[in-house]
Amino acid sequence: MLRMKRVVPVSLLTIFLASCASKVITNLTPTTLPRNPTGQYLVEMKLDSTQQTLRHDSISPQVVVGMNNYAMRPTLRMSDRWEALVPIPPDKQSIMYHFKVDYEYNKFGSKRGQGSLTSDQYSLTIKEN
Repeated sequence: MLRMKRVVPVSLLTIFLASCASKVITNLTPTTLPRNPTGQYLVEMKLDSTQQTLRHDSISPQVVVGMNNYAMRPTLRMSDRWEALVPIPPDKQSIMYHFKVDYEYNKFGSKRGQGSLTSDQYSLTIKEN
């Protein structure tokens, strides 16, 4: 009986955590790209969310490279994907970057909540031709 008292709360906690809304940022950019004469490199990401209250029209993603932020635009003919051109000078061989996504969600009543999500840090290496 004592064992059953321990199992039930743990099971309920597991079910609760599994049913919570989740948001996941997926980096779609290769880790290595060939040197581009324009110095502009396409960085892409995907946002997966199970949050039903998320206002998709309010999603505002950015690529953060050092102290610089680059606004991302929706990828044509794709849903929940964004892209941005990031400049990399000819003297740099790699950059570190991450994604930051600001968004709004519906709360009870007519109020809107604001949220933000930050991805892991990624590396992009530029390979000489």
